[in-house]
Amino acid sequence: MKLLVTGATGKLGSKVVEALLKTVPADQLAVSVRNPEKAEGLRARGVEVRQGDFDQPETLDAAFAGIDRLLIISADGDNEARIRQHRNAVAAAERAQVKFIAYTSIGNARDSKMFLAPPHQAAEEAILKTGIPYSFLRNNWYLENEIPGIQGVMAGAPWVTSAGTGKIGWALQQDYAEAAATVLAGNGHENTVYELSGKLLTQEEFATALGTVLGKEVAVQQVDDETYAEIMKGAGVPEFLLPFLVAIQQGIREGELEVESNDFEKLLGRPATPVNEALSQLVNQIS
Repeated sequence: MKLLVTGATGKLGSKVVEALLKTVPADQLAVSVRNPEKAEGLRARGVEVRQGDFDQPETLDAAFAGIDRLLIISADGDNEARIRQHRNAVAAAERAQVKFIAYTSIGNARDSKMFLAPPHQAAEEAILKTGIPYSFLRNNWYLENEIPGIQGVMAGAPWVTSAGTGKIGWALQQDYAEAAATVLAGNGHENTVYELSGKLLTQEEFATALGTVLGKEVAVQQVDDETYAEIMKGAGVPEFLLPFLVAIQQGIREGELEVESNDFEKLLGRPATPVNEALSQLVNQIS
């Protein structure tokens, strides 16, 4: 049985590989990365390192050859590029006759109107069309996405949001990684969809938890989208990223991440790390 993880030098992918190495012999694990030199540490530990680039489909044929179970970690970039890249990866998996595909998707992907959803919808559709057994790991929201805001609060700024009363199921990348490793290396996950979400919280509830961890009151500044963009720009966010950040707030405000689920417990035997504990870990990393 040979397992392969794409994007294995990325933030999530590297955590998935580490989780796998706790239960899977290194010689049963391969990784596909754009820059193999970044994975030399894994090679030294007995993991097979293969070169694969979602923008160069011909490289993926060699990368996926002989693989039984594949984890496709969603790519970064604009929606158009990601849709193309995800379809390239799925087509290569079909050509390589892999027997199982796990894919890191977004919460409620099929019905989501979040602007981030189209690349995930395209990937899920492409996988379904292959007829290959699959598992869709619909990751709600990484707590690590909030590090810039947490750093701002630690420096004395309020928690700024235009997300209104919309709720998010924040969880640590480590939790998502362990869930992905469980599915890739385990049995009985064929043709499954896992909605992976932490406890749903509003921005105010999140700020209260952060305040508890920091030992101070965290003020929440609810603003409109235009003001939010101006504040982010003033905080040094590059102009081209502002529409992206505003659209995320809008999606949250409209309830696109309000996906209640106990699927973490199904896969890990425990819920996602409680938000106070998770925030403590992040604050310690930042400090």
